[in-house]
Amino acid sequence: MTVETAQPAPAVQSADGTPAEGTPADEAFWEEPGASDDGDPAGSAHGIVAQGTPKDVVTQGTANDAATQSSSNDVVAQDARDFGAYVRAGGWAFALKVARSVRPGGEAAGETAKISAKDFAELAGCSPERVMRYYKAWDKAADDGLVPYFEALAPGQDVELPDSDVWHSYYISRSSAASDRGTAIAAAAEAEGIRPTKALEVAENPTALRAAILADPSTAQAARAALLDRLKEDPALQTELARDIARTDDLKKAVATETQAASRIGYVRQIVENGQVKTPAGQTIEATSELRAEAERHLSLIDELDEGEDTGEWASDAYDTVKDLVAQTVQADPELRLQERRTKFYSSLQKATKVFEELTFDDVDDLDTIYEDDMLQRLEELQQAVGMCITALRKAAPTS
Repeated sequence: MTVETAQPAPAVQSADGTPAEGTPADEAFWEEPGASDDGDPAGSAHGIVAQGTPKDVVTQGTANDAATQSSSNDVVAQDARDFGAYVRAGGWAFALKVARSVRPGGEAAGETAKISAKDFAELAGCSPERVMRYYKAWDKAADDGLVPYFEALAPGQDVELPDSDVWHSYYISRSSAASDRGTAIAAAAEAEGIRPTKALEVAENPTALRAAILADPSTAQAARAALLDRLKEDPALQTELARDIARTDDLKKAVATETQAASRIGYVRQIVENGQVKTPAGQTIEATSELRAEAERHLSLIDELDEGEDTGEWASDAYDTVKDLVAQTVQADPELRLQERRTKFYSSLQKATKVFEELTFDDVDDLDTIYEDDMLQRLEELQQAVGMCITALRKAAPTS
């Protein structure tokens, strides 16, 4: 059934004078007409009759009408106005208007005379969601071979349309796209340059998605990349994934290994980018030219690794090499070596002080309940060591 449309007669309007928008049930307003009075079949190229409307609403034309338009933009705008006027009618005739005028996912604005669903909706005076419902119905039918794909259609082009009795099955089958969830999926699909119905079909069948991930490494990689992108904006998913990792021993070990590798690479990268390095005692010093050159060489080797390659061994090699050079730098400079010893001693003193301060008997009513000979012996040894340290420091203290 080839449908050709021209400028419509008075549009179906709501009480407020604007083109009315109905529910899927309103699609029954258009039916496959019977034979006309003059014997021509109503499904011929002479037009479509709307049930319950005057016969002067019937639009007529030929396939050459589109060629007489001043420009393809005029044809697109006309399709949008027709769609808005008969938005209550629905059916394949109006799905065709969308299919031949709305730009499919993956096509840039400059590559085609078609327009976006949003712009089409503005010209039609209806919502983009309603346009997309017709879009998705046509897309599903194209997948089944009933109609041409969007890419094969040009503005104003007429094609053979399926029987009207199959319209509702395709329109209803994609009605889930009207939900908040479906709208979000459709928007994400368009942003990725794919047809929204493809993403909706996957979302409606999680078991199929799971099977593809389990069976196909490339699908698993795509799922991993998508999850990482979603994790950035989904704190709840972050928590759930972290909990899953913490409860899985193999994953915990893998995370610990990768964390160590990332930390070592970060240590080397800081030398290259900031020109500074931390010594074993924790003091920050300026990196020598030799140290920076060696760090840069190792870092370049790591950056050239393929995405799937294991960086653990490379990170360890770079870290060990840089640490040896740092130690050599410290030993070669007497002043720096002295400062390193002082920093290390003071760091150990702070740690020991903190540990001893945490040792308390405040919560114990009777010391005899926790007493052990070993406790007293260790404290006495500690007291002697602290005393010796104090004596040595007093001797080293400068005299006034």
